[in-house]
Amino acid sequence: MNAFVEVYSDESLFQAKQVDKKISKGKAGKLAGLVFAIKDNICYKGHKVSAGSKILKGFESLFTATAVQKLLDQDAIIIGRLNCDEFGMGSANENTIYGAVKNPYNDSKVAGGSSGGSAAAVSAGLCLVALGSDTGGSIRQPASFCGIVGLKPTYSRVSRHGLIAYASSFDQIGPLANNVDDASLVLEVIAGADNFDSTVSRRKPENYSRANFDNKPKKIAYISECLDREGLDPEIKEFLKCKISQLKKKGHSVDPISLPELDLLVPVYYIISTAEASSNLARFDGVHYGYRSESASDLENTYINSRTEGFGEEVKRRIMLGTFVLSADYHDSYFTKAQKIRRLIQNKTKAMFEKYDFIISPTTPHTAFSIGKKHTNPTTMYLEDIFTVQANLAGNPAISLPLAKHSNGMPIGLQVMANNFKEGDMLSFSKYLSD
Repeated sequence: MNAFVEVYSDESLFQAKQVDKKISKGKAGKLAGLVFAIKDNICYKGHKVSAGSKILKGFESLFTATAVQKLLDQDAIIIGRLNCDEFGMGSANENTIYGAVKNPYNDSKVAGGSSGGSAAAVSAGLCLVALGSDTGGSIRQPASFCGIVGLKPTYSRVSRHGLIAYASSFDQIGPLANNVDDASLVLEVIAGADNFDSTVSRRKPENYSRANFDNKPKKIAYISECLDREGLDPEIKEFLKCKISQLKKKGHSVDPISLPELDLLVPVYYIISTAEASSNLARFDGVHYGYRSESASDLENTYINSRTEGFGEEVKRRIMLGTFVLSADYHDSYFTKAQKIRRLIQNKTKAMFEKYDFIISPTTPHTAFSIGKKHTNPTTMYLEDIFTVQANLAGNPAISLPLAKHSNGMPIGLQVMANNFKEGDMLSFSKYLSD
């Protein structure tokens, strides 16, 4: 699958023996024996982390991400790091120095991105759970393509300490798992306050693993522009219509709602996220750590050559776009305007959840496409996020559920989005949908 870029073979076996001893003494944590792996943009002390980029060649992390440490503290066993799009920038897991990740259902298809290695590893049974990061859909889209559960928590629900930043106001760590129960248990462990992240919420996490559906009728909405969107695969459209009909027959109210700004979501996301990326990635300069060009002769030359040689084409494209929209002449025309529209979308999303419990949609407009098929057209690739990015712009929790198969044999994902910090309700409803 090309999912792993490094496997901690001896170390994981040693950890397993230590966990066995704890189990025999009755002192094991709640995740004892859970085998997990981490996306290659999440830090683990004393181990390499590269974010799929040449610019971090040979770099070893000096600390462990809070989410990883919380899993280890509960006696989960870490077995390696997973392939990903460079700095989380991609929707196919092809923008990486390690080569494309293959989809376990069909190895000629992409696994999705940017957490493609995480999704493929769980789907192929190489680990029970993987940690990924979601900036515009990077957990949910590959989860949909690979037929597993992918959960993006509320922004600030999980500490970002130890996650290599792409766009700091969007990034969120979350689990990819085979079922909702596993995702719930992992979220229960990794959520919560952290002194290393000033943006994390101090709101106490719920017992997500114990969340049960209350069997009361729910108010559910779907965005009509999503269902009527040109380019939506007819079978995925029919699947969503059938799901809406089933929910109505079970006594739930399911209403169409309008979001005329749907076509603005992706442009607004890419303006703000590339602006933040341009700032965040300035630290990779060939001087402090990581890759340095062999042809560097003076300071300016070191910066130019190291960054030119170290970053991939897509990362350079987004840095340039972000630098452009932040420039003095265009700041108000692009960045400021995008921030205003983001606030409008947040307000509209908040208003939706004043009336409805959940919003459902397809996770992706189509099933996994062939490796290399769309790689040459960045604009087409950006539209992969059309159904997922609202949750990132508004900060809401969302989950992709593997509820159907296409006639081409590939999985179809259903996305459920909930109000902020309502992960417990969302997970219990997801279990209800999955039964």
